[in-house]
Amino acid sequence: MENRDEHLLLLRPEIQEVDFEKNMCADERFQNLTLRPVIKLQQYLLIEAFKNYIQKHKNVFYSLSLEKRFLYVENAIQKDMKFRNSLKGMVIGQFTIEEYQVYIQNSSALNKRMMNLVKNRILDNIQLLEPQKTCA
Repeated sequence: MENRDEHLLLLRPEIQEVDFEKNMCADERFQNLTLRPVIKLQQYLLIEAFKNYIQKHKNVFYSLSLEKRFLYVENAIQKDMKFRNSLKGMVIGQFTIEEYQVYIQNSSALNKRMMNLVKNRILDNIQLLEPQKTCA
């Protein structure tokens, strides 16, 4: 088990801009130490999952204005429980055993933080959701 945890931790990118203050609450510490690096690591998988979501929902996303695309992303992540659970699985699957044990102590609050980070990661990369042009 330790070997798996060590490998997972080595894969994660370091996030330089995160401040670790002594008075930081436990949820915020977990967000900054675990959620942010895992979501950054999984960023392209999360984007591919969202592309698949768009396709399964008849590509309506592509006919929307930019503002409505942002709302579409937010609604998909907040209201489609099957999709939301899939995204959570992509993140939770990258936790170490110790991180998972911390997570299950307060999963409800941490899920909110997780989904906000995932939503923001997708929104920050919304240009990657454009359909790929194929060469003839």
